[in-house]
Amino acid sequence: MPPLFNSRDSAYRAPFGAVPVGTAVLLRLRLPREWGCHAATLTVERDGCPPEQQGMFWAGMAGDGHEWWDIHYTPAEPAVYYYAFRLETRTGTVPLSRRPDGTAATGDGCRWQLTAYRADFRTPDWLAGGIMYQIFPDRFACSGCPKEGIPTDRVMHPRWEEAPAWEPDAQGRVCNNDYFGGDLRGITQKLDYLASLGVTCLYLNPIFEAHSNHRYDTADYTRVDPLLGTEQDLTDLLTAARDRGIRVLLDGVFSHTGADSVYFNRDGRYPPEGAYNTPASPYADWYRFKNWPRDYACWWGFVTLPEVEETAPGFMEHINGEQGVVATRLRQGAGGWRLDVADELPDGFLEALRRRAKATDPEALVLGEVWEDASHKESYGHRRRYLLGDQLDSVMNYPFREAIWRFLLEGNARDFTDRVMTIAENYPAPVLRLLMNHIGTHDTERALTLLGGEPANNRDRRWQAAQKLTPEQRARGLARLRLATLLQYALPGVPCIYYGDEAGLEGYRDPFNRGTYPWGREDTDLVDWYRRLGQCRRQCPALAEGAITPLMADQDVVCFAREGERRLFCAVNRGDKPQELTLPHPGRILVGDGHVTGTTLTLPPLSGAWLEEA
Repeated sequence: MPPLFNSRDSAYRAPFGAVPVGTAVLLRLRLPREWGCHAATLTVERDGCPPEQQGMFWAGMAGDGHEWWDIHYTPAEPAVYYYAFRLETRTGTVPLSRRPDGTAATGDGCRWQLTAYRADFRTPDWLAGGIMYQIFPDRFACSGCPKEGIPTDRVMHPRWEEAPAWEPDAQGRVCNNDYFGGDLRGITQKLDYLASLGVTCLYLNPIFEAHSNHRYDTADYTRVDPLLGTEQDLTDLLTAARDRGIRVLLDGVFSHTGADSVYFNRDGRYPPEGAYNTPASPYADWYRFKNWPRDYACWWGFVTLPEVEETAPGFMEHINGEQGVVATRLRQGAGGWRLDVADELPDGFLEALRRRAKATDPEALVLGEVWEDASHKESYGHRRRYLLGDQLDSVMNYPFREAIWRFLLEGNARDFTDRVMTIAENYPAPVLRLLMNHIGTHDTERALTLLGGEPANNRDRRWQAAQKLTPEQRARGLARLRLATLLQYALPGVPCIYYGDEAGLEGYRDPFNRGTYPWGREDTDLVDWYRRLGQCRRQCPALAEGAITPLMADQDVVCFAREGERRLFCAVNRGDKPQELTLPHPGRILVGDGHVTGTTLTLPPLSGAWLEEA
């Protein structure tokens, strides 16, 4: 029986997905004639507005005892709209609600989503079709150049190959003050290696002065951390990267500063002008004190991270002013900003930051850290407007990461397809093409450990520190990682490599996922695999802009197409048995394993392939 409605089928909803405001969206129901439907109503609702009801129109016979009812709905404002249908039939009122796959079920339940964004919303072209690479600066590459002005309380590892420190000190604190000496010059020296992977965007974790190895506790937004190098080192990196077609994305940590900072100065390291030192501080209105100086709002209860009032005039000017941090670094040559914990940043701050970035460089990228579906995210009881055209260009794509690992570890192909198509349906096209598609980051387990190792299940750091993949676990993890990257590189958006994943690094969560890059000890076969994927990605224009079409989702097998002048198929078999599937057209294998005979593709166990339409 054909579906009553399917938001992912152009026969029922056109155009697919999010639309610019003012676009007429056709919605069609295919109803059994035997229901005797004599009225159909579309109900649409958005935040802060009463539900809107519009009668649908009978639109003719559909054959096989069915009939069409339809309506054109035109969203007038940038917003997230929720819609559902209600039928009046000979047996009474029948509500229709959304299933996970976009089809309709009878009865009350979930509604469908229609995202409408600003008609003038544009995102940078330079990243589309590219590849990102994330670097934790202290752990990637050390130039060996001498540094000046290094604080004496930093603990330097004598050997690059050592594990990061993880045990608490005598007071039970984990200070995160151990360093390996990775620096900006070291990154510059490795740019040719990054270019060989096809990298077009380099995302750096924070580089500004701070007193932890992760540097998410900013001490001075205007200074490069001395252990990473100098202002000239940063300029040289930005210039050398652009010479190779790579732009550098900086990490903006604007929801909080460090307590040990020029702005707060709880520890007395800086001149006594911090908000902690005196109520007359020029930074006093940046922070919220309940009882000055010791009782203040801090990020998630961490007293080392006092929260800022992002819309305080002084802070707004310091970050978003014409001579502020955002504009200054863009003029220096940065390609854009990744915004840490975007959920903590008010709408007004995000909008001001975007305006300043685009006024400084229209091609600047503004990308946010959001862990959930960013199109309808709520934070602190407020619906966020991240993707409507006046805040973010795109976001980190944790939903795709979860879809990939759940499919590979749990084997639910339909769940994978539903998760992917939900994002494709909800996100504006300008956002979708620039999604940061990662499998691992500094906040998650290493991809190889996630895919091959025993689940941590909230076990403590002592257990995590003692773990190393067995040869059998590593072999299975490597096989799954190849499948994960086939999916990652083929899905809408931009794949992002977390430094060292391509070299075979292992590790559970922080700090074990932040080990040093194993120069000279890489898994060269894995590095070559990533290079091959990068080469193939450059050869496939459909991966930059093409729509995604699911073709198969059956237990252990997923297959989808990316549409374009040359259609690309991606097929993955995560099971332990060979699988045979039928493609809509013959194709030739570009990368991966398998055998093609006509339109039949045979995939060996734990294998996958990209095929270009012949």
